[in-house]
This record gives sequence, C-alpha cells and structure tokens, in this order.
Amino acid sequence: MACVAGASLLMAKPNITILATGGTIAGSGATAVSSSYTAGAVTVDKLLAAVPSINEMALIKGEQISSIGSQEMNNHVWLKLSKRVNALLADPKVDGVVITHGTDTMEETAYFLTLTVKSDKPVVLVGAMRSGTSMSADGPLNLHNAVSVVTHKESKGKGVLVVMNDEIHSAREVTKSNTSSVNTFTSPNAGKIGTVYYGNVEFFMQPLRKHTLSSEFDVSGLEDLPRVDILFGHPHGTKDLVEAVVKAGTKGIVYAGMGNGNPFPSTQDALGDAVKKGVIVARSSRTGSGSTVQEGEVDDAKYGFIATTSLSPQKARVLLMLGLTKTTDKEALQNLFLTY
Repeated sequence: MACVAGASLLMAKPNITILATGGTIAGSGATAVSSSYTAGAVTVDKLLAAVPSINEMALIKGEQISSIGSQEMNNHVWLKLSKRVNALLADPKVDGVVITHGTDTMEETAYFLTLTVKSDKPVVLVGAMRSGTSMSADGPLNLHNAVSVVTHKESKGKGVLVVMNDEIHSAREVTKSNTSSVNTFTSPNAGKIGTVYYGNVEFFMQPLRKHTLSSEFDVSGLEDLPRVDILFGHPHGTKDLVEAVVKAGTKGIVYAGMGNGNPFPSTQDALGDAVKKGVIVARSSRTGSGSTVQEGEVDDAKYGFIATTSLSPQKARVLLMLGLTKTTDKEALQNLFLTY
C-alpha cells in the first residue's frame, strides 16, 4: 500500500519546465566576497541541482535558451523564448514555466511575454542580485519560491509574474529600482500583488490590464521586431538625436520626457518633424512613476504624439514594438496604451 501511495503522490506532482537564459542567478565569481562575476556561466542542470527542494514540489525539466547577461537581451532571444513558452504550455502535460533571467532587463522580458504568451497557465520569471558563488546568494531561495508560485493554484490567469526577494509582481508593473540591493524590484504605481515566504504563497491582487489570452499580439510568424528607440529628455535639448534615429530608420520613438513627458522646445519640434516623416512618437516620463497623459502641457493632437499612460519608457517601447507589427494608425496605437 505504501508503494501505491508513493506512486500516486509522484503522479500528482505538476510538470514544470525551467527555461534558463543566463543572468546573475547563473553567475560565477572568483570569490564569495567579490562583486565581479561572469553572468550565465552556470548551466541549467547545475542551477537546478543546487536547489533540490524544487523536486519535492514538481516534476522538473530544464532547458537552456541562452547564456547571457540580460543587458545582452535582444529581439531574437525574446521571440525564441516566447515561441518556446507557447509550445510548452500548449502541451497538456506541462502545467507551468519558470524562466531564470538576469535582472537588468527582466521587466521588459516579463512584459513582452505577458503580451505574447497565449495561455493562462502560470509563467514566472526569477533571478538574483548576487551570483551563485557569492556569500548569502539569493538565487537558490528565489528559485525555490518561483517554483512554489508557479505550482500554486491561484497563479493561473494572472499573466506573467516576477518573483524576487519574497515578493510577487505583475509583469506590467514591476521595475528594477536599485542597482545592487536584493529588494530592487518594486511596482511603484500598483504595488506587489503577493508574497512568497519560504514557499508559502499569498496573493493580494489581480492584474486588470489585458494580457496573455486577452492579448491580440501573436509573434508565432515573426523573425524580428520593428525598431523603436528611447530618447531621454533633459534641459537644453537639441534636435540632433531625434534626427539621427530617424535617419537610421527607426519606426518609433519613445520620448522619456520631463515631468508629464514634456520635451524641451527644440526637441519637441524635432519630434513633430519625425511624425511628419511617418515615425510614431510616444511620450513617456523619466520620473519613474505616475502616468503620462494627454491634454497636459503638450498639444498631442497638434504634433501627432501618443501618450503612454503609466508604462515606463522601457515598457512603452515593448508595447510600441508589438503594436507596430499590427498597425501604424496613431489612434489604434494610442488605444493600445489605454488597454494594455
């Protein structure tokens, strides 16, 4: 009877695939107290072997998608990752996916996936602020917690999640707010949606903007994404950088403006000229929180700009890239920023 009970328990475990992309969580340094390390040096097999507790929660499989620091993240890895996640989650035998990722661009990857994954099964991104060889490395517990979240019944239907430092954040809202602290990930406009303390999961909120199954974006047939550049606003701005990216062939510009996305006058004129040449210009803010709204100091209708609401410049870039795969109509693109 004991053998039958053990077999039933094994069969009851969810099937989880862990996709490794590199990052600090897979980093290796020379000593335990060195701040320098090589990101992505540890393979997925070794990464999973370092956290045996996850095998008590699920049947785990690992795959290596890339071995890069997330500052090297690019369109091709994004598309490869999204397509692989969709293929895995289309398999009825797969119950969820965890993605190990560097922290520098984790927020953009999470948002890209929450817009392009076509499943309500849980997808969780996780990383670390200290390499695996560092004293008090945070990666192992973060990974344990990520598997706890991806196997939790309430994680379904919440879109892509980020699990770091005992907190659960939605992909749309989360951002890296500090260069080195383990509590770097915050959601400044909405707050975390839950916590996970040594595997104990508690949710507080449900993301409300469109994501995953309600998203209209499909990257299954794409091999690349339209070029969109971010330009940073500052006093005494010039036309030069705007003109340079237009000349280089950009399809869209996200302007991280001052305050409510306000440009310096000469920069504003250059952005208006870019619109006349067919470039989509989206105003965002460099402040780090709040919304960039229409009908402020900038006459968006006059210049042909769109406003990015509460998305950060880096998230606005992701949405605009995907939006441009469907349309160049400014009204339609503006509506995307009101609904995603």
